[in-house]
This record gives sequence, structure tokens and C-alpha cells, in this order.
Amino acid sequence: MRRTLLILFILVPILCSAQTESETSMQGELTATVVNAQTDFPLESVHVINLNQVKGTITDQKGRFTIEAAVNDTLYLSFLGFKSQKVWVTNDMFRFEDTKIALTELAYALEEVIVRPYQLTGYLEIDVKNLPINNAYQYSISGLPTSYEAGSKSPSAVTKVLGAILNPADLLRNLFGKKPRQMRKLRQMKEDEDIRNLLASKFDRETLTELLQLEKVDIEDILNNCNYSRSFINTANDLQILDAISSCYEEYKVLNRK
Repeated sequence: MRRTLLILFILVPILCSAQTESETSMQGELTATVVNAQTDFPLESVHVINLNQVKGTITDQKGRFTIEAAVNDTLYLSFLGFKSQKVWVTNDMFRFEDTKIALTELAYALEEVIVRPYQLTGYLEIDVKNLPINNAYQYSISGLPTSYEAGSKSPSAVTKVLGAILNPADLLRNLFGKKPRQMRKLRQMKEDEDIRNLLASKFDRETLTELLQLEKVDIEDILNNCNYSRSFINTANDLQILDAISSCYEEYKVLNRK
């Protein structure tokens, strides 16, 4: 009897440990439903991104989505008019197929827009002089491999990045050098069609900051140091900003190796 009890005392902790280990390693396709927190109605076309694995998808007409995930991954959900939400993947989300994730609606207040029309005289020579000068130097168009410069001559992105490497205190070196794992996500983000579609429709940098673990000010500083214009930084969509950061980072890596 004592031997039996002794064996049980030895085996129970081992079995519990094996079970716990099995639970924490659960991974594969995760299915869940996204609903409106106020009405409980399913939400279609909600963008869902696995921040750890850099995978994206959208919900169907019934609000359901399926995505590759593992326990302890973080899912980021965003939908126009609703507050974005991060969800931590648990064992129960794999065990049960009726997992619901509720998003809360946002109330938007439109800011006042002041329109200042140009005062034109009808004389071309005078009107041209009165028009505001665009000081933008570099433009980037998503889908094209290179950026373009315009306006007065200004140092190119390569010159800027080279300066960053030669100066150890420069912001570019600090940001790129200290966050190699986040920067490596750039290529994964560019290859995922769902993520690209999401970023093409967004202008708030919110998804980019979550994916890259950077602050908005860091993103602006990177683009400033790569010589992108203020108008581009303020008006480009998130996909164009992603492509611009990626281009700058690739140049940085090449020059840094040299």
C-alpha cells in the first residue's frame, strides 16, 4: 500500500508537469468571432494581426476569423469606428470554438477646418510668386522600388544614412541598432497581403507602432533623418510609411556592413 502511494506521489507531479507543458505549447489555427460590444452583432472586415508571427486576416460576414497563433501570442484587432484592441491568446481559445472578442464603438468629433484660398490676380508672373513653395525633397510611392527627389538639391536618403553610421550618437543608429528584431519584421509585414491592405487604408500609424514597437515620434524621426518631407510624413498612408522605413533600413544595413 505504501509503495502504491509512493508511486502515486511520484507520478502525479510528473503527469501534471507534462500536461502543463502540453498546454503551454498549444499552437495552430485559432478561430474566434468579433462582435459589437454594444449590440453583440458580428463585425465583418475587422482586421486581425498576430503581432508575434506577423500574420494577418479579416473577419467574414459572420464576424469569424481564423489565424495562425500560439499560446501567449498577442492579437491586434482594428476596425473603422471602433477602438482597437489587443488580445492575449490563451489555452481556452484553442479548446473552445465559441470564443467571442468584443470591440467598443468610438465617438468621433470633427475638427474645424480652415480654408485659405489663394489670392490670385490673374497675372501669371505675380500669382506664381505668391503660391506657397513646396520644400519636399523626397517622395515614395508604394509599389515602386525607388523614391524620388524634387525641389532644391538636398542630401539623399543614402547620404543621411551614411551620416548616421559615421556618427554613433545619431538617432537612426540608435533606433535601428537597438531594435533589430522589430526591424526584421518589416519584410514579413510587406509580404503579408492582409497587412498591406490594412495599412493602405490607415493613416494614424497606430498599427505600425504596435507591429514595430516604436513610438509615433520615433517613426517621424526615422523618416526625417532619411530626408522624407514633412508633407509626406503627415499625409502618406501607413503602407507608404512602411515602405519608406523599410527602404531606409535596407540602405542602413548595406552601409553598416561596409
